[in-house]
Amino acid sequence: MKGRFYVVGTGPGDPELLTIKAVRILRESDIIAIPVSGADFSGTYYEEEKETAVREELLERCAAWKIVRQAVPELEKKAKLYLSMPMMKQKDILRNIHDEDAKAAAGWLEKGKTIAFITLGDPSVYSTGMYLHHRIKEWGFDTVMVPGVPSFCAAAARLDMEIAKNREEIHIIPASYGLKESLSLPGTKILMKAGKKLPDVKEEVRSRGMEICMVEHCGMEQERIYRSAEGIPDEASYYSLLIVKEEE
Repeated sequence: MKGRFYVVGTGPGDPELLTIKAVRILRESDIIAIPVSGADFSGTYYEEEKETAVREELLERCAAWKIVRQAVPELEKKAKLYLSMPMMKQKDILRNIHDEDAKAAAGWLEKGKTIAFITLGDPSVYSTGMYLHHRIKEWGFDTVMVPGVPSFCAAAARLDMEIAKNREEIHIIPASYGLKESLSLPGTKILMKAGKKLPDVKEEVRSRGMEICMVEHCGMEQERIYRSAEGIPDEASYYSLLIVKEEE
């Protein structure tokens, strides 16, 4: 019998936001798939079940792993499949990498193993796990998405604010693409992956008289909260999320 492939949303950072279903799936899975970024790691690497991980330096690069290891400590002993997931825009290169990652996972699924691929936030929102999910599903394997708390919902809670009310629209936008056009949309704008675009975002928001807040590393130890454009730095991490609203 073939195994099943799960893409498990871990939420944004706080291990207490990991869902009961996600915890169950992680405990029941045979292999935890770990996405790894960085130019010095390529291909895939499989690690058998053992008391301590051999590739601890790879685990430290995975934000989703840092969440689940706190909520489900017994995962430390589980078998792990490290998969290269570089942050780049070259589609041809990425396509080949994702093909190889999916093939590595499929090899274990053929042997009847269940795999849980961990991903920050929710699988349906900018998740690298979905590149594998689509391929593996096309190859005839059973695939399941396990939802997680989206980062923008957690950020709104940390800011003690509502994202939208009444008939207000909500737009989820990658900040590195079409910023001016995106900010012209009605309603609330949620800007993700904004770390390198903060000077442009702040300048544009100020010129339009909009309100802006930012949460960096939401739910993690290094979390930072900014409630105005004046307080937001010019540089921040990849895990920075902004909420932009029209002034009331």
